[in-house]
Amino acid sequence: MYRLLPCFLFAIAVLAAGAVQAADDKTHEGLVVSAAEGKLVMSDKEGKNEHTHEIGADCKVTLDGKAAKIADLKKGDKVKVTTGEGGKVSAVAATRGDKK
Repeated sequence: MYRLLPCFLFAIAVLAAGAVQAADDKTHEGLVVSAAEGKLVMSDKEGKNEHTHEIGADCKVTLDGKAAKIADLKKGDKVKVTTGEGGKVSAVAATRGDKK
């Protein structure tokens, strides 16, 4: 039984670290103003408060649930940006209103 204790404690530490990481992640939603390689300009949902995000090569970008490039996004697409440690963008999930 005591041999399992270190494994149990390690598992708890790993799970706790994952919870802290997830808690550090922040998301916000809005609309695409413009997008190009390495850069996303977006506004809030009402089209105000325009701001820019630098998008790194390791950022996961999706459009309508499928893998995409940041340059695939168009003005007016709905976007959800997830930032992690230090405000670095880790994911961009976009949806396009003209889907059929």
